[in-house]
Amino acid sequence: MTADRGKVEDLLRELAPQVLAALVRRYGQFHLCEDASQEALLAAALQWPSGGLPDNPRGWLITVASRRLMDQVRSEQSRRTREELIAVATPQSELLGAPADAEPDRDDSLALLFGCCHPDLSSPSQIALTLRAVGGLSTAQIAAAFGVPEATMAQRISRAKQTISGTGFDFSLPAGAERTERVRAVLHVLYLVFNEGYAASDGNELTVPALSQEAIRLTRWLHRLLPEDGEAAGLLALMLLTDARRPARTLPDGSLVPLAEQDREKWDQARIAEGIALISAALPRGQVGPYQLQAAIAAVHDEARTMADTDWPQILGLYDLLELTAPNPFTTLSRAVALAMVHGPEAGLEVIATLAADKRMAQHHRLLAVRAHLRELAGDPDEAAADYLAAARRATSLPERRYLAVQAARLAK
Repeated sequence: MTADRGKVEDLLRELAPQVLAALVRRYGQFHLCEDASQEALLAAALQWPSGGLPDNPRGWLITVASRRLMDQVRSEQSRRTREELIAVATPQSELLGAPADAEPDRDDSLALLFGCCHPDLSSPSQIALTLRAVGGLSTAQIAAAFGVPEATMAQRISRAKQTISGTGFDFSLPAGAERTERVRAVLHVLYLVFNEGYAASDGNELTVPALSQEAIRLTRWLHRLLPEDGEAAGLLALMLLTDARRPARTLPDGSLVPLAEQDREKWDQARIAEGIALISAALPRGQVGPYQLQAAIAAVHDEARTMADTDWPQILGLYDLLELTAPNPFTTLSRAVALAMVHGPEAGLEVIATLAADKRMAQHHRLLAVRAHLRELAGDPDEAAADYLAAARRATSLPERRYLAVQAARLAK
């Protein structure tokens, strides 16, 4: 009996964090458990397509990984020390041969995700460890996605694992305010991963689809684990509604296409429908958070058949709420555009003038690009061209830089 290779790969990606979480809970040695988990997944990827799925795939993986872990421990030069560490952390019944899947219904995946987003880790480390341990991406894949050398990413992941090991991995899920903060950290990490995939901060490509798809997959998973969390639903909706526009964001040569000029027939209607359904169900349930508001804004954009059909007053109202809920200079920048579309470019430029007084924003290429756009709408092509050129010089993404330079050249003529 054989199994479809694609289905096997999907199943293994789904089970990977569950297996790692089960091992870490039992044995406590994060780095060793991850190596053993990866070996078990590799063995399954080689055996299951031709031999068929076992009756209990999760139990099979945990059992194999546990055996690999013990073999690895015994082969180390520091065998005795490591075995003593594991012996202390492991119930004697397991050391005596109790089945590794003795608790088949226990899923510590959420605890694993919380651990990867531990507050002692920096944001880049949280992202890297989440993609490695929970997402199952290789170090090489993560390094390529973020445009850094593999050795650099390996060091970052290694340091993150050491931090986690040093603090101890607590599988008792936090409650109350601490749980809220940890969920917020997880959502922020997934949001950053998606954004880097949808609009790469550096490099020759505008997007890194693999990162966005992984962020969507992990957020779907988180939404299943936390079905009543409105912000988890909101973030998933935001990702789907935003990623739906990906097919229209670039020309065949990779050039950037702004929202106003996109062919909306290319937008992914299935993702738009799913995103709208998610946010429509989440908004009435309770307190509205920033991801839900951003998803609602994205939904208004996606529902417009043309740029002219966009309900800008509704978008402006949503940005007003977003500024109250989660003040952020980039939110204010986006609100300036909505304000300009409702009340004219001068109103938007007044908001941007206040932002330009902030040293963090004054020379940011996005502020310069938005100001250029509004100055052009206001009938000031010379100042707009200067801003476009300044924005191009500061942009780190090559497609963005090219687009901004072309706009500067167009107005300079």
